[in-house]
Amino acid sequence: MEEAGTGGAAETAMTSRTAGTSEVAGTSGVAGTSGVAGTGGAAGTDGVAEAPEDEVGAVGAGCGETGAVPSVRRPEARTGVAALSPRYQIGAVVALAVVAVAVCAHLGLVFLHVAPSNTLTKQHGAAVDEWVFPEFEQNWKLFAPNPLQQNVSVQVRAEIGTADGGIRTTGWYDLSAEDGRAIDGNPLPSHTQQNELRRAWDFFVATHDSEDRPVGLRGSLSETYLRRIALLRLDRNDAAGPGGVVERVQYRSRTTNVKPPSWSGEKVSARPVVRELPWWSVSPETEDTADTAAGRAGSTGKAGSTGKEGGAA
Repeated sequence: MEEAGTGGAAETAMTSRTAGTSEVAGTSGVAGTSGVAGTGGAAGTDGVAEAPEDEVGAVGAGCGETGAVPSVRRPEARTGVAALSPRYQIGAVVALAVVAVAVCAHLGLVFLHVAPSNTLTKQHGAAVDEWVFPEFEQNWKLFAPNPLQQNVSVQVRAEIGTADGGIRTTGWYDLSAEDGRAIDGNPLPSHTQQNELRRAWDFFVATHDSEDRPVGLRGSLSETYLRRIALLRLDRNDAAGPGGVVERVQYRSRTTNVKPPSWSGEKVSARPVVRELPWWSVSPETEDTADTAAGRAGSTGKAGSTGKEGGAA
């Protein structure tokens, strides 16, 4: 009797396990597959519970013969040049190669244009100029083999009309030395201190002949520019004095060669070269300054009278 009872309990357990397995299989969505329900035991139940949803769906679509479910991965989409067909990939490579060759050729021609005279420029100078001018003209001295090896000092003096009607000539003011003192030890010097006088003098030299005569309108413009710089610098140094007026100014430059290093065999002259310009009248500049001051005073007076009228009203 005990054995019969034991057997009944075992059969009941088997029946409950099988029924539980069938429920799990039905819940997972594996329709019409008796293989999963018939596996029985905890192993079959665990296998169904751990299967991912996409894999179980694939089994439900009609793959119920085996318990192993293969994983399916979609291929990753290609991007960039790899997404193109082989023919277009070849076209892209050819286009990049053409652009690279064109850029290298352009840089090479520009380099030959600014480089010192050599065999290539002597033989193909016309072709280089045809490519460079006028769109790609270069005028800096980045590749100059012999950079500036001279010290140029620009100086100015003035004729002052004194209060008693006399004329007084000042000494020479070394404007380049003043700029040098302002720059020396200054971590952030101004653009005016570094370049104003230097560029103005270079502008004058480039637009005048050996007789100091202006060549074209730019020559006259360079003279006006230098006269105004002289007035500003002389006023800063209070050259006119009390009651004095600057009547004329005169520039000169003093150029000395930089001494070459001891290991160099180059021979240069240590004698300075002085270039003295004629006297320039500054009346046009002083008249412009006086007109500007008068205009400001007139506008101020008008504003004052308007304010009085408004107050009276």
